Amino acid sequence: MPDQPHVVALCGSLREESYTRKALRIALDEAEDRGASVDLIDLRELDLPLFDADDDAGDAEELRERVGRADSVLLGTPVYHGSYSSVLKTALDYCGFDEFEHTTVGLLCVAGGSFPITSLDHLQSVARSLDAWVVPHQVALPKARSKFEGAALREASDAERVRTLGQRVVEYATIEPDPPCPESAENVGATH
Repeated sequence: MPDQPHVVALCGSLREESYTRKALRIALDEAEDRGASVDLIDLRELDLPLFDADDDAGDAEELRERVGRADSVLLGTPVYHGSYSSVLKTALDYCGFDEFEHTTVGLLCVAGGSFPITSLDHLQSVARSLDAWVVPHQVALPKARSKFEGAALREASDAERVRTLGQRVVEYATIEPDPPCPESAENVGATH
């Protein structure tokens, strides 16, 4: 592991009082407590128009540079229609192998309802297609409105799961990568 691994979180929520952002902050605080440097990329603050492969618009270069410095990346999203948010999809479309190959990725989602798991499955597929290594411990927070009191999680078990994710992205920041998976070999769009 590097002396000080660098953990970047991508917040796929634009809401001002985002539960996703609050949960990512808890995970990043744990990563920082474990010796990592951290960077929360709040996608509200970047100009990222819908992805067009012919136009490297807005803050795409800044996004790629910040993600590219990471040893580990946390992907956080609210659940929309059983999947992850469009703003996170756009951010991921601007990135590719240069940013994610051989990078550790942790996954977190929050939902208003009670079954947010498919968004984690979808993000796992995206990360694998970019040859990232996905941490086995993933966090889903259903019924998010009832989970938080201010910036803190009400239930100790929820807080422990989120903190564990922050711990794992530090522990596995430099895990030996697996050989490329079939999905990545077919993912020609992921290269710039």
